[in-house]
Amino acid sequence: MAIERHVPSLCNYAMFCAGCGHGVLLRLICECLEEFGQEKNTIAAIGVGCSCHLKSGINCDLVQCPHGRAGAVATGIRRAEPEKFVFTYQGDGDAYNIGIAETLNAAYRNENICVFVVNNNNFGMTGGQMSWTTMEGQVTATSPHGRDIALTGAPIKVPEMIAHSFHPAYVARGAVSTPKEINRLKGYIKNAFQAQLNHEGYSMVEVLSTCPTNWNMDPLKAHQHLMENVVPYYQLGEFKKRGE
Repeated sequence: MAIERHVPSLCNYAMFCAGCGHGVLLRLICECLEEFGQEKNTIAAIGVGCSCHLKSGINCDLVQCPHGRAGAVATGIRRAEPEKFVFTYQGDGDAYNIGIAETLNAAYRNENICVFVVNNNNFGMTGGQMSWTTMEGQVTATSPHGRDIALTGAPIKVPEMIAHSFHPAYVARGAVSTPKEINRLKGYIKNAFQAQLNHEGYSMVEVLSTCPTNWNMDPLKAHQHLMENVVPYYQLGEFKKRGE
């Protein structure tokens, strides 16, 4: 017997590399938009990088932001269109390197937006350069001998920084690693959505994903690397629960 699965009407085919987690996250966001009835009331601020592919993957209003500036753009959208549902979709290089000021300032002000950041440990689309989330010893286009944290500092943990330093509504980190974690991730996304709809303030959900192309691994090996090396460093779970 064939198993039929609901495909959100606002979720189209998007161009992502084999084994990439962007498609899973995109689908979860689309499902949540429909479940909350926001599919026709949403404006998304998208970063520069693999997130640009949302243009072909989601049927809602999108604003293409200058590199790293999605937090600032989303703030402007929220203040100009207070009745709209607003979220950003960014990579770690966009949100944490080039856009770290915009990301932290939106969190500091507790802007009533949702921020989704895909952490795949590198600048995914621009050539696989080292980012602030690159793991120790990881080989990238700009760390050909492996990242030396004695020179560059340790991989940054922005969700923990925001949760412990500011007063956001909700902060969590999930992963597109296993069915169990994907189900948990959808719960995190729902909490972020609900926080905005209740006008509770800023929400961030970071999502750990593989990047087989720039990790120079096949999808199965990349998944194994994510589970064995990335997840133990970047703790999964909720760092700031709603109402705390």
